[in-house]
Amino acid sequence: MKTGTYIVLLISLFAVEVKGQAKAIKGRCLCADKGVNMVLPKMIEKVEIIPPSPSCENQEIVVTLKNGTERKCLNPESNFTKNYIMKAVKQRSKQKEQPAI
Repeated sequence: MKTGTYIVLLISLFAVEVKGQAKAIKGRCLCADKGVNMVLPKMIEKVEIIPPSPSCENQEIVVTLKNGTERKCLNPESNFTKNYIMKAVKQRSKQKEQPAI
């Protein structure tokens, strides 16, 4: 009787479909290509730096323009993007250094 129970249990384990967490699909990047090399700084409202992840192996820099409807990808290798990010980091560090009143 014990052998029959083990066989039924083993068969039921094979019959049950167990689902784990779905794997992220490779290549789900926000930016389809390298992106633009330059955007007018006065048109930029928000900057998002998205690090490489399991779903996208590229670092992506996405800017939201002030009209609020358009988002553009910046080329992380362009001189404009590198300079813009460095200026933003310096400006942010200066704001943190100032004591609160």
